[in-house]
Amino acid sequence: MTKVKSPADLLLGKQAALPQSPEEAVLEAVENPHKDVDYVTRFTAPEFTSLCPVTGQPDFAHLVIDFVPDRLLVESKSLKLFLGSFRNHGAFHEDCTVAIAKRIVATIEPKWLRIGGFWYPRGGIPIDVFYQTGRMPENVVVPDFGVAPYRGRGS
Repeated sequence: MTKVKSPADLLLGKQAALPQSPEEAVLEAVENPHKDVDYVTRFTAPEFTSLCPVTGQPDFAHLVIDFVPDRLLVESKSLKLFLGSFRNHGAFHEDCTVAIAKRIVATIEPKWLRIGGFWYPRGGIPIDVFYQTGRMPENVVVPDFGVAPYRGRGS
C-alpha cells in the first residue's frame, strides 16, 4: 500500500529539480477527500517528450490520463516532475505510455485508469497508444479523449 505523505513532506510548494530518469522520479499520493463517490480526474500533458531509444531524437506526445480514484489521488506537481523525467529517457512510445499508467496504478491503486498517448509522426506515421485497467465504473462521466486524429499538412 502506498504511504501517503503529510502536506509538509510533499514536493508541492518547494523547489524541486527535474529528476534525471523516471526511476528517480517520486510520484506522490494524497488522500481523496471524496471517497464516498465515484468521479473521474483527468490530467492532460500536451507537451510530453521522450527520446527514441535507437536514434536519440526527441519524440513528442499529447497524453490524456483519466482515472477514478479510490483512497488516493496523484499529487499534480509530482506528476509533472515524473512526466518531465522522460525528457532524457530513451524508450519506445508504447513503453512510455504503458509505464506511466502502471506507475500511477502502483502509486494510487485507482478503481479504474486509462491513458491515451497521441504521439506525433515520425517517418510520417503517428502512433497512438491506449491502455486501460479493467472496466470503467458505472455512473461516471468520462469524456472523449478530445484529441483530433492526425490529419497531416493542409488537411
